Amino acid sequence: MSRQELLRRMRKNKFFVIGSVMLVILLFFIFIGPLLVPFEATSVDLVSRLTPPQWFASNEDGSPSHILGTDGVGQDILVRLMDGGKISLMIGIVSVIIPMIFGTIMGMMAGYYGGKVDLIIMRINEVMLSMPQMMMAIAIMAVLGANVYNLILVQCLLGWMSYCRIIRGNVLSLRNSEFIKASTLLGSGGGRILFREILPNCVTPIIINASQQIGQIILTEASLSFLGCGVPPTIPTWGLMISEGRSYITYAPWTVIAPGLALMFTVLTFSSLGDGIRDVLDPKNKD
Repeated sequence: MSRQELLRRMRKNKFFVIGSVMLVILLFFIFIGPLLVPFEATSVDLVSRLTPPQWFASNEDGSPSHILGTDGVGQDILVRLMDGGKISLMIGIVSVIIPMIFGTIMGMMAGYYGGKVDLIIMRINEVMLSMPQMMMAIAIMAVLGANVYNLILVQCLLGWMSYCRIIRGNVLSLRNSEFIKASTLLGSGGGRILFREILPNCVTPIIINASQQIGQIILTEASLSFLGCGVPPTIPTWGLMISEGRSYITYAPWTVIAPGLALMFTVLTFSSLGDGIRDVLDPKNKD
């Protein structure tokens, strides 16, 4: 696909355009927003606890107001949303890259070598897929402890199987192609064929699957944090904010609504972007 054709598809696809605009808004909110708000995410002010949203008004003494209100210990919710977004996005990206690399390598080996290699890899894959993913995540986090590194480890352990199955299917369809046979006759080894000949032809499904998984991983991280099995309480994440705010939901609903909307917006962003990338890179799409 030429660059001009790729750009034309990007501009024409509404899901890609909407997802891209939402991603720009999200990145601006997360990385530029903290520079515009005069509060610290870890600053505690018990006098101002559970202050309702004051939108863009100023206090009577001229001091800046809490646009989205404060939580149970007087921390500014808007700033905590921004800091929590950085943590969630970092976990989402790292938890996609590592299993993407590992799953791709396993899928290429299973599809290309076949036999016992394929049998062992795919049986492990099927065993992992047969287990309830959320229950496994909770059990592993309960054993290892709640911190960011263990959370990423759990996401990596549970995220490589889809890449493996997708890449294995692509490799099986390419293994007997003429250009693979030609490379074999020219003396190319298995590693060179896998990474120089087969891998470039599997990039599209890898990108599509990765773009669609980021939102799911962020949602899983929020679910684990809500259950107390995610990151430590000292690190602000959206799931943890929802968990802490449920105690005040009847008389301070903004403590739950704000992180819930942020989480929904982020998942919709990557879902729309993933659907758009799938349509743009689909060779059967003639629009």
